[in-house]
Amino acid sequence: MRYLPVVVMSSQAAPAFLRLASHPLRWRLLTELAGGDHRVRELVSLVGEPQNLVSYHLRLLRDGGLVTTSRSSFDGRDTYYHLDLDRCAEALAETGTALHPALRRRADASRVPPVELRRSPRIAVLFVCTGNSARSPIAEALLRHRTGGQVEVVSAGGRPKPELHPNAVRVLREEFGLDVADQRPRHWDTLTGRRFDHVVSLCDKAREACPEFPEHPRRVHWSIPDPALAGGTDPGGYAVFQRTAAEIDTRVGHLLPVLDPAGS
Repeated sequence: MRYLPVVVMSSQAAPAFLRLASHPLRWRLLTELAGGDHRVRELVSLVGEPQNLVSYHLRLLRDGGLVTTSRSSFDGRDTYYHLDLDRCAEALAETGTALHPALRRRADASRVPPVELRRSPRIAVLFVCTGNSARSPIAEALLRHRTGGQVEVVSAGGRPKPELHPNAVRVLREEFGLDVADQRPRHWDTLTGRRFDHVVSLCDKAREACPEFPEHPRRVHWSIPDPALAGGTDPGGYAVFQRTAAEIDTRVGHLLPVLDPAGS
């Protein structure tokens, strides 16, 4: 006797992440944004599709919570798109659980201890922002801490301030136990000729003005507003630094496997 296969149709809709990410163009946009923040016109060039189509699919990704936006501090008419990797990790975990409980994964968004990198020679990373007084020195200190000093980390700016912002020093000390009180901002011209594997801009203005470095390092942009614009050392201003440092810490954590795909 011949038996016909029985097809069972599930009434449960596919998880939102699966519906969003399975579209070829949206997947291309996600993979491009995984490498750093971009403006619409840059994404249009990267994926080779019309702007109206790219904007439509970006809106779907943003409405789905996978992508966020921020207004450019360099040109207020521009908008930067940023991929929320932590939300993607949560959505992937939820997608697995929807298929079968055995695939449940808990997304751990907590800070992790310093990791051991396995690559050699030593990796060199440069963080830049305009004043080199807040965002880039915070990133420098956090990456050095996360890697136990195994990565050569430097920060610089195009128009360095006389000293680090007091709230940058304070947030690193109080939130992370790191002391940078003796550090001074530096101009990126002092680094002319030095080799870096990665150059990360945390400021929209610095991204446009940052010079080239030898051997074509990988360029990454993190569009992060300047916390110093929130005011002086009052509690409200410090709260902005706390949020900024937390965002930078998250992004530094996401950078680690990029620095060392085999070991992190």
